[in-house]
Amino acid sequence: MEKIISGIQQIGIGVPKVYEAWKWYRKHFGMNIPVFDEASEAGFMLPYPGGEPRFRHAILAINIQGGGGFEIWQYTERTPEQSKFEIKLGDLGIYIAKIKARDVEKAFNYYKSINVDLASDIVKDPNGNKHFFIRDPYSNIFQVIEDNIWFSKRNTITGGSAGCVIGVTNIENSRKVYSGILGYNEIVYDKEDIFEDFATLPGGKNRVRRVLLKHSEPRKGGFSRLLGPTSIELISVKDREPVKIYKDRFWGDLGFIHLCFDIYGMEFLREECKEKGFPFTVDSSESFDMGEAAGHFSYIEDPDGTLIEFVETHKIPIIKKLGWYLNIRKRNPEKPLPDWMLKTLKLSSVKD
Repeated sequence: MEKIISGIQQIGIGVPKVYEAWKWYRKHFGMNIPVFDEASEAGFMLPYPGGEPRFRHAILAINIQGGGGFEIWQYTERTPEQSKFEIKLGDLGIYIAKIKARDVEKAFNYYKSINVDLASDIVKDPNGNKHFFIRDPYSNIFQVIEDNIWFSKRNTITGGSAGCVIGVTNIENSRKVYSGILGYNEIVYDKEDIFEDFATLPGGKNRVRRVLLKHSEPRKGGFSRLLGPTSIELISVKDREPVKIYKDRFWGDLGFIHLCFDIYGMEFLREECKEKGFPFTVDSSESFDMGEAAGHFSYIEDPDGTLIEFVETHKIPIIKKLGWYLNIRKRNPEKPLPDWMLKTLKLSSVKD
């Protein structure tokens, strides 16, 4: 059996105050269901926070309408650092998180009405699809895109994470990871220009090559229907030298810290990544326990050092109040979990 990728489980976001940030993401992106909320030592991540264990507080929150979640992450024993330079389009790393909406115009008008920091008007990508950009209180940029595939219906204006925009030095080389390992094998567009839809973003008036990738096959696995289809847009700037977004900073400092995929078959994946030249840099080996969830996690780096996380989920809370936890390892790894079962996660939602 080969590895199975169910979809983007979450995008990690380093923040200064974890509960303050989560409240904002609940209100604006409907991320109101905590899969785990845990403060502990990040003992496995030694290569990235300065070579020593660091204490942190992390919350994995999801939107039950569908899409990936956010791992909202705060250092608790040191002050998380902001970039010392203005991060620009094409700088190396995760620059923008994509968020799905049923109606882009409705979403835009809603955010405008509540005075969210709009980073653009409604614009169109090279294929003519409408989208717009907003910023959270920490200057992270989110692209709101239209999507017609949903897991459930709620009143929140958006669903969850639907991909991201990543700065790279060489697109063909980067595709060894994003296409060759992660399965984003279909090119939606491949254009080089100064793009009007990027014009209001930092670095948006530079000439870039942009390649939008999607997966041609539907995702499989327990959480595939919840997580849904996603896309990755690779950006290579052509008229300036890009800088690493996390230059002179630690993983976990402010910004988008990693992109995480829910997978099955960690042993197969370990061998595949090694054979393709991207060995695991972090490996929890056996099951790690996050208090309310458990699994096996690992990391690789793309050719520019952007961190990609893999999580093989072993246990999740279904109804926390009743102590009902689901052991994923006893199920058919290719079969999606029943919708009704995942929808019971709503019982743990936080209401403001």
